[in-house]
Amino acid sequence: MQHSFSYDKKKVIQALRYHFVQRPEVRVMVVMVNVFAILSAALFYFKKIRPEPFLLGSVIWLLLMAAFWYILPNSIYKKAATFRDSFIIDFNDACVRLETERGYVDWEWKRFSRFFESPHFFHLYFDPKSFFLVPKTGMSEEMLHELRGMLNTRVKS
Repeated sequence: MQHSFSYDKKKVIQALRYHFVQRPEVRVMVVMVNVFAILSAALFYFKKIRPEPFLLGSVIWLLLMAAFWYILPNSIYKKAATFRDSFIIDFNDACVRLETERGYVDWEWKRFSRFFESPHFFHLYFDPKSFFLVPKTGMSEEMLHELRGMLNTRVKS
């Protein structure tokens, strides 16, 4: 099963957001900041604290959202030359082959530690921080179904 693709910046940035939100440490941090912000808002409302902790919680929350929603995805997109290339990816029983005009690489299925599917991509993870995005754009429904089955049988999700 072969698929030719290049990346769309808006979709890649959205996929990078999904990647960050999936990280357990980011989830814990977001929950902790939200609890702090809610607790400080409640204490401020009941006049148990001054406005500074409430404002601090709000500023931290805004900075956290800006970092994970805008700053990190855009900086990663700008640094990675991968997103400017065109690819041909071939999924077969033995491996996954990725080709560009400069050459190719074969990845055995056991190299992938997990995968998940976002609205526009399949995220194929080598380890918790290294992954490859396979766009769904240009895939037929039959190919998507076949690829999901192949990923489910060969890679943990």
